Amino acid sequence: MYSRIYLRLEPLGLELVAAAARRAGHTVRLIDLQCEPHQNFFHLVKRWQPDVIAFCVNYLANVPEVIDLARSARAVLPETFICVGGHSVSFIPEEILRHAGGAVDCVLTGEGETAITGLLDALSENPPNLKNVSGCVTLDHRGPPPAFVKSLDDLLPARDLLQHRHKYFIGALDPAASIEFSRGCPWDCVFCSAWTFYGRNYRVKTPEFAVEELAQIREPGIFIVDDVAFIQAEHGMQLGEAIARRGIRKRYYLETRGDVLLRNKEVFQLWKRLGMSTMFLGLEAIDEDGLKRYRKRVTLSKNFEALEFARSLDISVAVNIIADPAWDRERFKVVRDWCLEIPEVVNISINTPYPGTETWRTESRRLTTRDYRLFDIQHAVLPTKLPLPEFYKELVDTQRVLSRKHLGWAALRDCARIVARQLLRGQTNFIRMLWKFDSVYHPELQLADHRQPVKYEINLPPPSVSTVQRGALYIHQNRGRGGRQIDHPTEEFVNATRMGVAD
Repeated sequence: MYSRIYLRLEPLGLELVAAAARRAGHTVRLIDLQCEPHQNFFHLVKRWQPDVIAFCVNYLANVPEVIDLARSARAVLPETFICVGGHSVSFIPEEILRHAGGAVDCVLTGEGETAITGLLDALSENPPNLKNVSGCVTLDHRGPPPAFVKSLDDLLPARDLLQHRHKYFIGALDPAASIEFSRGCPWDCVFCSAWTFYGRNYRVKTPEFAVEELAQIREPGIFIVDDVAFIQAEHGMQLGEAIARRGIRKRYYLETRGDVLLRNKEVFQLWKRLGMSTMFLGLEAIDEDGLKRYRKRVTLSKNFEALEFARSLDISVAVNIIADPAWDRERFKVVRDWCLEIPEVVNISINTPYPGTETWRTESRRLTTRDYRLFDIQHAVLPTKLPLPEFYKELVDTQRVLSRKHLGWAALRDCARIVARQLLRGQTNFIRMLWKFDSVYHPELQLADHRQPVKYEINLPPPSVSTVQRGALYIHQNRGRGGRQIDHPTEEFVNATRMGVAD
């Protein structure tokens, strides 16, 4: 739902996978079904008849669509090898394979750049042998653990393979390309799977390579996809100084944490001068109990101090608040009143247990639905304290009140110059966004989504410790709350702090 209004992002991960396959000597085509209809996919498949089809599923809610596409592609090309990879499916590979009913030959877990080349090499053997492919899972076997990309400098995304680059935008950045300067996150928030996916591994792109890549991007807007931007102050400064020396002018949208912002103020001041126009802060909660519950490892006062500093930069600031299914009317009102008092754009997402998160381990037994399509942080999949229709009414009322500050005629008036420049370039994504809210966010529509016939659903039990140890993606084992305080730092977190990675 969020992506139907506020953004449509360049599929950077898929471009990197395509680049890795192409560098290994393979001919590659790429189609982005955010921008093109399914019929275009089938036209491409029938015309080109590829040896391998690789689907990227970074979002759990897209699983049913991809399984349907895989089944249809199998009917068209029964001999073609079909695989699926991406962040979300890396935690549920056996589930995907069972649901696909033979339409998917394997799931590639972990980082796709290394997984795809290993798979294609194995498929070129006679006979193909997938048992030694890192990260490869079939119904018969699980290969060695996935391998990390050795250096983020190794590949440039295959941006030339996309035909509709003008369709990518985020907020007022229209059009916008995506770029990554780092990969991984040293924190262990309970609702996030980045730390379990990357195993607390944190890597950065060298400033020289990053600037060279940035210089090749035509789009005026840049979304920095890093989970937390500029964790390391020195790296952020070196990047910014290199961009300034090259005279590159872009408008940037980035995401970071309040404690990182306060610790590295000079970095963000430099990036403001370079063109940083929007900053997204994941506050998640407006009370200390909520911050501890989500294990944010930051105090409420620090978050509010960070918000004040972000305002001083004179940029657009957006924040996220997690709506708990246990909220009642009074809690919604408190949040609504607080959000109306601040000038920032506020996004409300629903607390959702995802495979790979600690919340999945602690809360998945309470799920009221296991329909993948509803796991989009805009539907309640845990029991709500209010009757579900009332919960959605309060949620949408809150979102509507907040959206009125930044959408519609008021936004058009405030952003008239931006809109005029975009229209002169033929860009209409942002202006269309301003009036879409009521057609997308509606309590009756959300309730109707729950009544859809369930096609594929999650039926994995919460993993035991032994299962996690055996099947964890990388070096870091998922750990529950038992045996330590909810805000007690793990050993990895302490080590990261000593290295200046975490606060």
